[in-house]
Formats: sequence, C-alpha cells, structure tokens
Amino acid sequence: MKKVLFILGPTGVGKSDMAISLAEEFNGEIISADSVQVFKNFDVGSAKIQQEEMKGIPHFGLDLLDANEEFSVFNYIEYTKKKIDEITNRNHLPIIVGGTGLYVKALTEGYDFGGKGKEGSFREELKQEAQEKGLVVLYERLKELSPERASEISQNDEKRIIRSLEVLALGNKPSKNDVDIDAKIFALDMPRDILYDRINKRVDIMIEKGLLQEVENLLEQGAEKDCQHMRAIGYKEVVSFLEGNLSKEEMVELIKKNSRNYAKRQLTFCRGIKNITFIDVLDREKGKKELIEKTKGWL
Repeated sequence: MKKVLFILGPTGVGKSDMAISLAEEFNGEIISADSVQVFKNFDVGSAKIQQEEMKGIPHFGLDLLDANEEFSVFNYIEYTKKKIDEITNRNHLPIIVGGTGLYVKALTEGYDFGGKGKEGSFREELKQEAQEKGLVVLYERLKELSPERASEISQNDEKRIIRSLEVLALGNKPSKNDVDIDAKIFALDMPRDILYDRINKRVDIMIEKGLLQEVENLLEQGAEKDCQHMRAIGYKEVVSFLEGNLSKEEMVELIKKNSRNYAKRQLTFCRGIKNITFIDVLDREKGKKELIEKTKGWL
C-alpha cells in the first residue's frame, strides 16, 4: 500500500510550515486538503500558501477551479488519489495538509456516495459537514440541487435536509471509494489560549493583507455571494459587512469568533480519527523533531 503522511490540526496552528519541513526531510510533495484553497483568487481569507513560501516543495490541490465551479468530495478523492500515485511513482512521499475533515475522512476511512442508500456513511459525512460548517450550507446546497424539495423543508430540519441530499445523491456516483493507502496521521496542537491568540492575530493580518479587497474583487469578477466557498469563514462575514449588515469592527470580531469555534470543531474531529498522533508544537523545534522521529519510525 502507498504510504501517505497527513498533517492535520486546527486553523492557525502552523500546519503548512511544518509540512514543508517534513517534505524537506523526507523528499515529500504536498497535497492540500482545504475545500476553499482549491479555488483561484481565494488567497487571503483561506491563508493559502504562496509560491515564495513553498521553498521549492511541489504543492498540489491549489487554484484548480474558478469561483463558481463545483468541487465535491468525490472530485477531491479522484484528484488526490491520482496525485498520490504520481508522487509515489517518483519515489517521493505524499504529504496531505489541511483542515477539511470531510476530505481526510474520505481518504482514510472510505466514503459512501449513496450506493449503500440509507445505511451508508454518506449521511454521517453530511452530519459532520453540518457540524463543521453549519446546517445552512447543506440547506443552500439542497436549494441549488432541488429548489422544489427545499421549499418543502424548514432550513432548521437537519434530518430531512440530510435525507433529501442523500436521496438526490443515490446513483449519481460510484458507490464507494476503497481505502488503499497506509496513512500516518499527525495532528498539531498547542495550548488553547495561545492558539486563540494566534488565530486573532492571524485575522488582523488577513485584514491588513487586503481581505476586504479580495472579496470585493471576487464579487466584481462574478463570484456568487452564495456559492459554497464564499460562505466560508472570513468570506461570509466580509460579504455581510459589504452589504451593510455589520460594522467593520463587528465583522473582524465575528471572523475571530467563528475561526476560534472552527478550530474547536477541527480538534474534536481530530480526536475522533483512529490511530491519530497529537504533537504539541508550542515549541516548534521540539515538535518538528518529534514529528521527524515518529515519521522515520513509520517509514
């Protein structure tokens, strides 16, 4: 089986930098597992790594699509498995980095696309997504797929929304992807107060780097404000500000609050993964040394 290294953890913990260090150490190539970074021009709000920060390490899964295109879990698995094969064939180590739990779970535990119907894992994945992103994301997706069905369901009725999406998915995709990788999964962590302080400062930096201008440009270029990735944290709050629903101060504080809450959910997700290893990276060098030692033992 192909060996694949995973670097997970909450937003703001420093996954990208650590992954680059491991790629340098083990001749690795990096694949993003971020549902927003796959889209072009969603850079500042998604904290997308830039070319000059990559230190020559190949990165994949970035800037693949335009704003209004669709990219499903099925698309991610199809794309990523192809890249894993290519990287492995070069005798390099695939390193998957990111915070989108649905992508990671699909790769490491398999994903039912509807072929098992009511008893499949598709429903559980939708529940996980609702927990991570909010039920409104699933309801809006249902509205896009079947406005008539959505009009018959309350936007707060999680059971019926999920069941409707499940029914619409039946027969549209292959029944299940097989897990054909030997995964070593690390989750980076640090004390909560320090993590939350990093998140708050990170949001301030995003504002300084031009998050508002980025969102304005995306909207001017035709990105729909209700598209899935424009509803991601950092983007939806700016849209609300631009529409006059929030003051700038309220917008910034809401991004910080939502980002901290998302970090909590990411950590909860990580704790639910089988055979995951948590690494404290408050001391970056100590954390990196531990990661390298454990990766060597696994390889």
